[in-house]
Amino acid sequence: MSFLGKIFTWWNGATIGTSLFTMRRGEKVGTDAQGNTYYRSRNKRDMTTAGSYIGAERRWVIYEGANDASRVPPEWHGWLHGSFDDVPESYLPPAKIWETEYVPNATGTADAYRPQGALERGGKRVKAVGDYEAWTPE
Repeated sequence: MSFLGKIFTWWNGATIGTSLFTMRRGEKVGTDAQGNTYYRSRNKRDMTTAGSYIGAERRWVIYEGANDASRVPPEWHGWLHGSFDDVPESYLPPAKIWETEYVPNATGTADAYRPQGALERGGKRVKAVGDYEAWTPE
């Protein structure tokens, strides 16, 4: 991303301010399978200057690619919100055979699901057996 893009946009990765804050006060905790990197404040003093209330540890994520909150896996989401203190890798059970890989949320994109009667597909649907009749008042 260009230097100006880093200054003026927040939706395409971390801005300059977030990057500087992360370098100065962040402690890298881990990364997930998608390449997102997770941080927490280094010391107790940062907890009050970071804008959170006293006693809370500030935790944040730097996304690999576009900023999309649906890309945070459930175990890291729990860690970010303070559900547990240790890094999620220590809590993870082995993957089940029926678990699937992450698929990004396609809503609002060209890849979004559009059923047969959707306006984007022409707005015409196949007639169903016993199709409905419009109600008309008497």
